[in-house]
Amino acid sequence: MIYHIVIGDMAASPLADAMTNTPELAGEIVVIKDLLNVGPLQKTEDDQKFSDIRSSFWRQIISTEKNSVNVDDTERILQVSVAMNNNENAKVWLWIAPWPADICTWLWLTKYFGKYPGRFMVINIAGLPFLDAEGKLYYPKNISELLPKEISKARKLARPVSYAEIENDADDWKKLVAENAGVRVTEGTKRVLSKGNDHYDNLLLGMCTDQFQKASKIVAQTLTKHNIPTGDLYLGWRLKELVLQDRLRTQGELNKSLKDFDIKLPSATLEFVD
Repeated sequence: MIYHIVIGDMAASPLADAMTNTPELAGEIVVIKDLLNVGPLQKTEDDQKFSDIRSSFWRQIISTEKNSVNVDDTERILQVSVAMNNNENAKVWLWIAPWPADICTWLWLTKYFGKYPGRFMVINIAGLPFLDAEGKLYYPKNISELLPKEISKARKLARPVSYAEIENDADDWKKLVAENAGVRVTEGTKRVLSKGNDHYDNLLLGMCTDQFQKASKIVAQTLTKHNIPTGDLYLGWRLKELVLQDRLRTQGELNKSLKDFDIKLPSATLEFVD
């Protein structure tokens, strides 16, 4: 039995398609919904669960009237760990790309699967070329970008996570938890650095002018131009925080979606970055 772990629903789609035509991939797909490159990691109370920490964070980010965000990744990973313990033939295949959320997930999962040496496998596509729909070589930044036929080829990259990696990864994760920063970025293949919640604020401000624009437009442009790995929800929250800090002006309904309010720089000062 193979438990395929991917980060995000979009990454699961090509893998599911590839599994229908590749018997060697037969198994169960486990999707990690959380983005561990943003938000707190540290408990504030002794009896607090990691899922509670993460759920609370995303409820703050997704501030809608009907907010029922529940991050249950830990519980599903524990179920896989129990299955691994009960079946010595079961394996975990972690599919990752050179994306901060993927690398942080790798470090986090060491806590659960590092005790199964030889059965905790990783498929890391960082720095490797694949073919796109036109048959041209490119370097994907997410598993979701791979065509199903390329997923089938990528399975051959599966390798056991080494003892040394397991030890180092566990230490790296403990360090990130202790730092408990708002943002985590990657530097190099697997090095993760902690940054403050305001890490991307100047990039957002750089897209603003003294004329009102849709908040959704500002976020989309910032994501596209700077290839920011947080997703739109986090950047939307940062825009709202900048409004509360009086660094931006707003009109519309700030507590709703990004399409429901406009923003601009204060008239007296134009803040921007190149």
